[in-house]
Amino acid sequence: MVIEQDVPSTQDDEALLRSVGLRVTAPRLATLAALTARPHASADQLVADVRARLGSVSVQAVYDVLHALNSRGLVQHIEPAGHPARYERRHGDNHHHVVCRTCGAVGDVDCATGHAPCLIPSNDHGFTIDTAEVLYWGTCPSCRTAD
Repeated sequence: MVIEQDVPSTQDDEALLRSVGLRVTAPRLATLAALTARPHASADQLVADVRARLGSVSVQAVYDVLHALNSRGLVQHIEPAGHPARYERRHGDNHHHVVCRTCGAVGDVDCATGHAPCLIPSNDHGFTIDTAEVLYWGTCPSCRTAD
């Protein structure tokens, strides 16, 4: 089940950037808007989306924006094995992901236990655990139909 999030306005995104000490720039706003429109986007998809919104913008500029947003906790990235890193605005709620082995589609899955961390390891090796990353792998409905 995916938790519905309100779609932020440009003013909300401007305030969000300022709240974490980032300057408001057109590439940052365009990247946030692209991530709202396309959750779990790859960097290549985001470059195309940001270019569609702004015109000319370098690949490096989008990567720099993603790094800044991720380091300030405004986006998170996941890296399913064998697939490019994906970025999303949903963060901080310890949700997990389901990934299609065939096409790489990604979906959100809420934590089964309802609190973080969702998985308590049998041996934490002295670590203080604050997040558990779970990837469920399978075949999406579109790929099952195509078989």
